[in-house]
Amino acid sequence: MLLLLGAAFITGSVWSLNRDPAANSVDRWTEELAGQRAELDATRSRVDAQVTALATRVGRMQAQLMRLDALGRQLTEMARLDRGEFDFDGPPAVGGPLAEQAGSGPVVPALQDLLDSVGDTINDRQRQLLALQNLILARELARQVVPGGRPVESGYVSSTYGQRTDPFHGQNTFHSGVDFAAAPGTRVLAAADGIVSLANRDGGYGRIVEITHGSGYLTRYAHNSSLLVRPGQTVRRGDPIALMGSSGRATGTHLHFEVLRDGRAVNPLSFVQR
Repeated sequence: MLLLLGAAFITGSVWSLNRDPAANSVDRWTEELAGQRAELDATRSRVDAQVTALATRVGRMQAQLMRLDALGRQLTEMARLDRGEFDFDGPPAVGGPLAEQAGSGPVVPALQDLLDSVGDTINDRQRQLLALQNLILARELARQVVPGGRPVESGYVSSTYGQRTDPFHGQNTFHSGVDFAAAPGTRVLAAADGIVSLANRDGGYGRIVEITHGSGYLTRYAHNSSLLVRPGQTVRRGDPIALMGSSGRATGTHLHFEVLRDGRAVNPLSFVQR
């Protein structure tokens, strides 16, 4: 028995010393590959989580773009603009020379293309909305400084613009404005935004208010009983500026309303009907 045990020990020792070194290397590689596989699985899980988060973010961005496009279409229709100038229905037109592909990190290609497309659309919508906002603002400012609407709180047109028989001497004369008749003390209203350039007595006009607007417009409000504004004051369309009376050259209570464009009288009725 002792001889057999000794022989087995000697045989095992000799086999261990004479084992192929390649077998030991395979064992080490197997262990390293197992570790690398575990690290790869962990990395894949992290990438999947990041891709899912990015995809969710892209979905939210696209939903926001849909709301912006709906707003842009509504504004375009409200402003009565040509749909070809502001197009919120399709993607922006792009182009350019063929460029060399630069190295871009390990990003999923389809997701990268989607992010680039959404980014380009956002930039395009920002440019269109900014231009649309500026255009609407300019139109609104221009509209506010052009006279429009009735310059009195109540009353009716008692004399129109143009040739008429003068009520004092009966001769044919030119009437440079429109007369509105109403009860004494009826409020006179500014026909557009502007700055009061005159608020005083002026001969036959009696107590008069003049308002200077943009684009060369000026409006006159004459024969008032009292004035509610002063020179240099800023007024908005519809603000009370005087009370109707019969001051100056007048046969009774009324408002004489004039509109001047670049210093020349024009028919106020075309603006009253706006």
